[in-house]
Amino acid sequence: MTASKEMVEAEKQLQLNGHEVVLPHFTHEYASMQLEQEMHSESVKNKMEHDLIRKYFDLIKDGDVILVLNVDRKGVAGYIGGNSFLEMGFAHILHKPIYLLNQIPDMIYTDELIAMNPTIINNDFSKIG
Repeated sequence: MTASKEMVEAEKQLQLNGHEVVLPHFTHEYASMQLEQEMHSESVKNKMEHDLIRKYFDLIKDGDVILVLNVDRKGVAGYIGGNSFLEMGFAHILHKPIYLLNQIPDMIYTDELIAMNPTIINNDFSKIG
């Protein structure tokens, strides 16, 4: 959720392009937080209290596509964290198109990311079908 500010901005761009957007729960609240540690603690608590991993699966199942905002983080260009990787896996299993904001990162699970065959939009939201 450290990319929550970027998610809020992407939501606006996607809506301008006529898309219906469903952001992860609490995104707007996280976007207003200043400290990453505060955001992380709140995110863990919310995932457990609200069963968010299962809820995200249901949202992905009911949606048309997913977009992962893989921004630079932890010294990795296009970083994809654990939750995003899990959600990409859900989408892949459900035969949903997967879009990445930036190039596939060089990570321990790069092979799996490539195998899911995401479409790279390079910050061009008009590429989302």
